[in-house]
Amino acid sequence: MRYRNDKNGDAISQLGYGCMRFTKKGTIIDYEKTKGEILHAIDSGINYFDTAYIYPGSEECLGRILEESKNREKVKIATKLPQYLMRSDKQIEKTFKEELSRLRTTYIDYYLMHMFTDFSEWEHLQTLGIEQWIKDKKDSGEIRNIGFSYHGDTDMFLRILNAFDWDFCQIQYNYLDENSQAGKKGLHAAAEKGIPVVIMEPLRGGKLVNLPEKAKEELRKHDKSYTPAELGLKWLWNQPEVTCVLSGMNSIEMLDENIRIASETQVNDFTDGDFELVEKIKTIIKEREKVGCTGCRYCMPCPKGVDIPGNFHYYNLMYMEKKSAARFEFAQNMGLRKEPGFASQCIGCGKCEQHCPQHISIREKLKEADRDLRPLPYKIGIDIARKILVK
Repeated sequence: MRYRNDKNGDAISQLGYGCMRFTKKGTIIDYEKTKGEILHAIDSGINYFDTAYIYPGSEECLGRILEESKNREKVKIATKLPQYLMRSDKQIEKTFKEELSRLRTTYIDYYLMHMFTDFSEWEHLQTLGIEQWIKDKKDSGEIRNIGFSYHGDTDMFLRILNAFDWDFCQIQYNYLDENSQAGKKGLHAAAEKGIPVVIMEPLRGGKLVNLPEKAKEELRKHDKSYTPAELGLKWLWNQPEVTCVLSGMNSIEMLDENIRIASETQVNDFTDGDFELVEKIKTIIKEREKVGCTGCRYCMPCPKGVDIPGNFHYYNLMYMEKKSAARFEFAQNMGLRKEPGFASQCIGCGKCEQHCPQHISIREKLKEADRDLRPLPYKIGIDIARKILVK
């Protein structure tokens, strides 16, 4: 296993274990199977385990495995405060104590504010005294490193990144999402500040493994005969700004393949031919896209707050992946912002079209995107979620 350092110089395995997708028997986590996989991961050198308060049974399962196997001191636990549910400082403390109990530990190595989408969420936590709370927890040693996970646009990511002295952050990033959400710009901005970046959804939840047959043929023709997972993971680890890549592994076979790839891969391994292959795969995946938007953001900012590249990104995903999955991701990453940036906010001024290098009929395409992304049931669902979660 290869390792990369955190802000304090501590070694983190460049392959991290995502604990959201443990195998279940019915509705309950299959403890014995999961235990075997976790112990195999530890024996193979993986030392970073990522869970969260809202992953059903995950914290309890991980804590029990580490306690029974006496491996707590060999690993680093990352878990998360569900900041979107917090209404008081007492609730923050109660939730944290519950997580310590579930994990059967006295400290958390890497603690994240979970799923920021908007700067207003950090401002809300500030009103609850979060900065003093973090200081107290770090002073007591109950939290070793503080960070945040993020789903939103690049500009909002940069605001949050610069708002506090973070020890690390976690973003969704892969070769298909290179210019969406925090994106490469956010990755590089964090690295320039010396903030380690943990990557989630490196293979888009398996979407970059289950490639179209035409894309698989390109992989077979390449001189290195990469597997789909290998290409996606190596693309990430080729970048020095990436500290740790999480994978939701739930079989020994998957573990062994990812461990092999992680052990073989280091910064700047990619060749020009490898980069060309990635571009070919992306082109094949995008053959079904609806809008030829590259995410350059020359159309931004919109005077009415429409997130033009964001809407087009999720509109395209509906036709490159499952419609329901793309709509859910749209609702989660855009619908829960304080200022959501819906296409329906467009007043048709046309300023964006004057700056678009692809000469896209943006106003027309925004109407199409909104119809597909927010049919009536989704509009109702997003409205309800916003009333509950958006502060």
